[in-house]
Amino acid sequence: MANVLRIAVVEPDDSNRENLKAVLLGLETVWLEAECSRYEFFVDVVEQTKPEISLIGMDADPAQAVSLISQVLAKCPETTVLVSSHSTDGRLILESMRAGAKEFLTEPVKAEDLATAIQRIQRQSATARGETDRSGCNVIAVAGATGGVGASSIAVNLSCALAADPQHSVVLADLDLALGDADVFLDTIPEYTLADVAQNVERLDLTLLKKSLTKHSSGVHLLPRPLQLEDSQLITSDRLQRIVGLLKTSFSHIVLDLSKGYSPVDMAALRMCDHVLMVTQLDLPCLRNVVRLMVTFDDEPDLREKIRVVVNRVGQDSGQISLKKARETVGREIYWQIPNDYRVMAEVRNNGVPLLEHAPKAGITQSIGQLADALCGKEVDGDDAGKSRRWLNLWPAKS
Repeated sequence: MANVLRIAVVEPDDSNRENLKAVLLGLETVWLEAECSRYEFFVDVVEQTKPEISLIGMDADPAQAVSLISQVLAKCPETTVLVSSHSTDGRLILESMRAGAKEFLTEPVKAEDLATAIQRIQRQSATARGETDRSGCNVIAVAGATGGVGASSIAVNLSCALAADPQHSVVLADLDLALGDADVFLDTIPEYTLADVAQNVERLDLTLLKKSLTKHSSGVHLLPRPLQLEDSQLITSDRLQRIVGLLKTSFSHIVLDLSKGYSPVDMAALRMCDHVLMVTQLDLPCLRNVVRLMVTFDDEPDLREKIRVVVNRVGQDSGQISLKKARETVGREIYWQIPNDYRVMAEVRNNGVPLLEHAPKAGITQSIGQLADALCGKEVDGDDAGKSRRWLNLWPAKS
């Protein structure tokens, strides 16, 4: 039973509890360690059995169930809490996640949904580096040091690279509210936008949110920027926080493509993230902007620590600043380098297809794929940790 997770369940409703037991007994990846029919006894059960997973049915008393999440984690912090409910109310989901639940399952719980949730938990445990997000979701912001450095291209193709792993579920949110073009990169005409979701945030639930996403053939779910410029004002920091909180319950990865204005909405997005990819180029104006931004982030140590400097279009011309000089200028290591390949990038932009589809063997495609692996905690071939060099043997890229 080395690969089997022990689980304890509390569900006051007899019918729900029997359904949960039937689902659990049908899964080979879990062992039903204990079951309980009373919330008030469950903390003792968890303390005695110390299960890897604690599953709380919420319908009997949602308020008490939310409180129970915190109590369980306080007494047994090593357990992972899952919750289940017939309700898809956004407020209940957010309260559960804030209390510490990692997954929110909709009743009646299906075997495939529970199995997927457990896979995410196992993957998070296996790849955890330092502090892990209690939601079990990896939130990545892609920000540019200035306009035109290719941040959106990286955000879109990074999302596709993440989605190429069948164990991943990925959503890309375009937060360049005025001029975002993620939908163009993916050649999609979405039915709903971020403005539609924000406008209905007060009655937003998981079902409604999922229906608002556009799924691309790559597997990426897209939430595009508003159609009308005036609709940008509908997206506020509070509304974005609620939207991201709901997305965390269903996706393993969220990629946020930020604007270059570092608006209050952008800053709120940065604070929600696990990783911030600061995209720059090897020229002095870009690198000085990185320094300016890092000085701004000095007031928020937690945010500053999330920053990963990504140099795009390496090898673009002989006049580029050296990597050594770039490190000295920004005062930190370069996390990743992405090679320049104007021809391939122009083709994918004009054709509305991701790199993985258009040029899977190109050096730029492999570099972004390895970046995705690194952000997931996977080992990447290269002469330095976190800095892929394999593309040097392939560049200029051939499709």
